[in-house]
Amino acid sequence: MNIEKNTVVSLTYRLTSLSGDLLEEAAGDAPAEYLHGGYDGIFPKVEAALEGKDAGVELDLALEPDDAFGEYDAELVRMEPAHLFPAEIHVGMQLEGASEDGHHVMLYTVTDIADGKVVVDGNHPLAGQTLRLQCKVLDVRAASAEEVEHGHVHGAHGHHHDH
Repeated sequence: MNIEKNTVVSLTYRLTSLSGDLLEEAAGDAPAEYLHGGYDGIFPKVEAALEGKDAGVELDLALEPDDAFGEYDAELVRMEPAHLFPAEIHVGMQLEGASEDGHHVMLYTVTDIADGKVVVDGNHPLAGQTLRLQCKVLDVRAASAEEVEHGHVHGAHGHHHDH
């Protein structure tokens, strides 16, 4: 079966920096699955490269920042008074918070703590980086009506929502 809209694609992948540092991996014993067809289950450039292919295809793609986690945006760095944060705050800690406009929940990483102030960065840790994605398609199947309706894959254990 070819990869087309409303198919579920099972694949292994390695996401690395251009220097070869492993950032994320889905190996053969625990492959990743996504619903193909513009459901935001995978980077659009990867989805476009997989369109029309079938099981067994292997890709090796360079993902520019615009194809992956976006350009680094200095506007997403904020300094806040330390009293707004939990006592156990530390550099590297990740916190959910509202965006500047208050309309979105964003993940912020604490990058500095000094003089009663905490610096948080709303950029993805990989923003601004060109990445390398190597993947191999293991299986392609038709999505169920429920998966298509919900816009994501349902696991082998039935329906669940993480949010």
